[in-house]
Amino acid sequence: MIPTVRDSHQGKDPLAGLALAALGVVFGDIGTSPLYSMQTVFATHHNDVRPIPEDVYGVISMVLWTITIVVSFKYISLVMRADNEGEGGILSLTALLRDNVTSTRRIAIVTALGMLGAALFFGDSVITPAISVMSAVEGLSVVNEGLQAWVVPASVAILSVLFFFQKLGTAAVGRFFGPIMALWFLTLGALGVPHIISHPQILGAVSPHHALLFAIAHPFIAFIAMGAVVLTITGAEALYADMGHFGKTPIRLAWFVLVFPCLALNYFGQGAMILEDPATVNNPFFNLAPSWATLPLVLLATVATVIASQAVISGAYSVARQSVRLGLFPRLLVRHTSKLEGGQIYLPAVNWILFLGVLALIAIFRSSVNLAAAYGLAVTGTLILESLLFLSLAHMVWKEPAWKIGVYIVVVMGVEVAFFGANLAKVVSGGWLPLLIATMVLMVMTTWRKGYALVTAHRRELEGPLDEFVEALRESDIPRVPGVAVYPHPNHETTPLALRSNVYFNHVVHQHVILVEIVNENVPHIRHVDRVRVHDLGFEDDGIVHISVHVGFSDSQDVPKGLALAVGRTPELDIRPGDAHYFLSVLTLQPTGRSRMSRWRKQFFVLMANNAASRTDVFHLPPDRTAVMGAEMEI
Repeated sequence: MIPTVRDSHQGKDPLAGLALAALGVVFGDIGTSPLYSMQTVFATHHNDVRPIPEDVYGVISMVLWTITIVVSFKYISLVMRADNEGEGGILSLTALLRDNVTSTRRIAIVTALGMLGAALFFGDSVITPAISVMSAVEGLSVVNEGLQAWVVPASVAILSVLFFFQKLGTAAVGRFFGPIMALWFLTLGALGVPHIISHPQILGAVSPHHALLFAIAHPFIAFIAMGAVVLTITGAEALYADMGHFGKTPIRLAWFVLVFPCLALNYFGQGAMILEDPATVNNPFFNLAPSWATLPLVLLATVATVIASQAVISGAYSVARQSVRLGLFPRLLVRHTSKLEGGQIYLPAVNWILFLGVLALIAIFRSSVNLAAAYGLAVTGTLILESLLFLSLAHMVWKEPAWKIGVYIVVVMGVEVAFFGANLAKVVSGGWLPLLIATMVLMVMTTWRKGYALVTAHRRELEGPLDEFVEALRESDIPRVPGVAVYPHPNHETTPLALRSNVYFNHVVHQHVILVEIVNENVPHIRHVDRVRVHDLGFEDDGIVHISVHVGFSDSQDVPKGLALAVGRTPELDIRPGDAHYFLSVLTLQPTGRSRMSRWRKQFFVLMANNAASRTDVFHLPPDRTAVMGAEMEI
């Protein structure tokens, strides 16, 4: 078992400091939901939900109990127990299950659920920046109706700046995110209090009987309302996904002390205001504020939505990198934007794909209300998939009794399935969007997995057994030349093609030959002292040695650093890393083979393989000391 560590700052920073920092990352998405969720509820399906007491009390009751069941009960109390060495998120949960399940069939099912959840997350990552920023900028129309025409251009400008500055990292401004979001949540609560005081009866909506009566009296309208009420818990999965950055206790503290109370006050306030003045239903959030405070509120809301968008974009980078490590995506270039925090990364390809997707959504939907129809399906789909994986863990690994699992299915999944059903009704009006994005992502994942498996099988045939090659080399009279040759290679059973090419064409072998295998572990981090292992190839005097560098899915695949950690462990590794030259084995693929894979998928796989990030960059190899050698292969 490879020892692992959690993020070091969890043990150093005070609890209050971590809780404050969590506000800026974990709760940005759910914290900006009041901007558009209630407006969407009353605007959905031709205003079927009316601003009358029966409907308002029913909706507010639905909102409060949805947040209580899904966020407080499911995520805060239960799901956050399922940590993978301190890390959370759907792919971490998938990896945790794969490590603890022996059945091949179950592993395949778990992997499929994880892939689908990750695919839906990318749909969420495209929609969140667009809907969040647009909903904030739409406050301009409350200040002056003539400014409505500027909503789309202003949203595009703000998001363009956000995406263009991603390459600089968030370290410089990240420290301000927490205090700004603390101000935002306090503002949410403060906006609701005056309206609650003027109409205190709204507090009665805390009783779930209002939601039940609403559903019984108007089942169709309640069903339609549920499709929009789910918007109040967008970003709930972030509590689990970002657990590794801050720990369970700071997230729980921030939720129960500040976030949940302020959200409840704001939703109570919106309900009270609508009862007092039904005309405010056109934009309930910004109508909470007095006229003199609307413009400052728009500015604060815009900053809050940018922070929320940043958190989702950073999450997309992390999920994409985890997908690469799990063999679901081709190699992607990862740039670290901080020398201190390994989790602060930038993936150019992911960044620009998200940016183009966000621009397309704004151009197509043009308002947050229109875009909300697309949002709910991605959210509810992710909720259900994480519940299925969590229940699998509870049943197969934790061996929880059947009655506990039954209670979870009834209380939590019953709500989530109802929400999912309500959002299926909106497939035509926008729900098709996350399904389309998820389908495209799944196509990439399945094509890459199948194509990579075929290439790996063919490649092993070309490479041949390593032990036979070493034995033949030992018995030959091929001359040795001074120098250190390092061959990054995915396993220790076969011979790197670059090494074979060097021997067959140049008829020489370097004095020191080091094969380096990067081993991706299904854990977040591996300590440096435990990262490198040296493997015996049978002979101590042939100058050939194999080392494995074990990395977690949040660690860098830095081959030179791994080599430096191995120096001096055996006489064969008595070298200077700065003198090493690196030789990469590269295959040129052709989609003309007879493998069982449709031609278009072969072509798509070859396209992805040819455009994957350079292994020189992925392995952090020095370009001036790296040579590429290889062969051609048909698939």
